[in-house]
Amino acid sequence: MTEHPRWLSRYLDGERDLVWHELRQLGAHVRDPAFAGEAQAVCDEMARRARRNIDVLIERLLEQGYRFHANDDAGTPVPPLAAPGPDAEAFVDWLEKTFGPVPMVLSSWVRIVGDVWMVGTHPEWETSAAADPLVVEVAGLRYPGEDVRPSLLDEFEQWREDREGRPFRLPVAPDHLHKNNVSGGAPYGLVLPDACADALVVTEVAMSFVTYLQRVFATGGFPRWSGDDRQWAVTHALTRGLEPV
Repeated sequence: MTEHPRWLSRYLDGERDLVWHELRQLGAHVRDPAFAGEAQAVCDEMARRARRNIDVLIERLLEQGYRFHANDDAGTPVPPLAAPGPDAEAFVDWLEKTFGPVPMVLSSWVRIVGDVWMVGTHPEWETSAAADPLVVEVAGLRYPGEDVRPSLLDEFEQWREDREGRPFRLPVAPDHLHKNNVSGGAPYGLVLPDACADALVVTEVAMSFVTYLQRVFATGGFPRWSGDDRQWAVTHALTRGLEPV
């Protein structure tokens, strides 16, 4: 690997898949001084694109009459995006001090995107909550005045008591059943510690976080088949012009 990989310029020129492949191949060595700055720049650009895509999806869904709400019987209204606060950097530092290194994409997400909650109901597609809508909530920004850190520490302690050889997974979203207000399985999570550029997210299967986002944006924020043919018309309209990550 050259010490001057030009990852960011190549990413911007459309070599995204190759750039992500090279970053993943480096593993934890992506933190070496020769690579770290350029790698973080790519992850930050990915997060900026993801944030713009999310803004577009939210605007289009609202125009279509979509109602963002909690996964409860009351359908409590929920703001779909909570922007990063002034302590985002400090929160990333806390994650690293508590759980060990965090992937560069997670740092970028916390600092640039914030917390996203796209669960809701579409007026022309009543089963939209069954389509595993995008949720990535790390910093607890949906609950102003509350500190998510004690909850994350509780999760960590429970894992330490009963780890059974499993790595710790930082919870970031309910599983697809809980999103639909049905009792389900464990939350989706990011494996920590992880010093790589990309993260490993565990949903029903494990995949890279960037791969997961690519799937999500390719389906307008709803990557799971809901059993309703109306899903295709709605999501096709949502995906138009989204930026590749």
